[in-house]
Amino acid sequence: MATTDAPKDPADKGKLKLIIQVVVALLLAIGLSVGATWFFMSGEKSAAPPVVDANIKRPAIYEPLPPAFVVNLNDNGRQRYLQVSITLQARDQNDLNALKVHMPVIRNNLVMLFSGQTFDSLATSVGQEMLRQKATASVQEVAQKELGKVVIDQALFTNFVLQ
Repeated sequence: MATTDAPKDPADKGKLKLIIQVVVALLLAIGLSVGATWFFMSGEKSAAPPVVDANIKRPAIYEPLPPAFVVNLNDNGRQRYLQVSITLQARDQNDLNALKVHMPVIRNNLVMLFSGQTFDSLATSVGQEMLRQKATASVQEVAQKELGKVVIDQALFTNFVLQ
């Protein structure tokens, strides 16, 4: 078996050269496209409208619920009283304004919640915190039902008197 070194076909050289030219042209076009995109995107940032990040927490808004809630508590046949002043914490004034329409329902639910407590359970800070969390959940439940969203972050007790 003899090997012969036959000269390569000139047509094959022309095809290879054409393929290389097409690849180089494609790489150049991609490079220009990326460069132009980068130039225009990083260029005039001051002219672009500001982007609001939805993950940024808005400042808190506080809405007091006057007058204070006053309910009777039964303590082994003895009459006791609970007075609670509440302030709602929210993040959107428009949502808070929409919730104000439903204040009669919110106040009713809170009065029922407070009057169902026992004096002994409210005499501890743990009991008071649990009641605050229940009050928050009660207001959020009304907001969810009526407005389709929770609206408030928490209900805060700004005054709490047991007598």
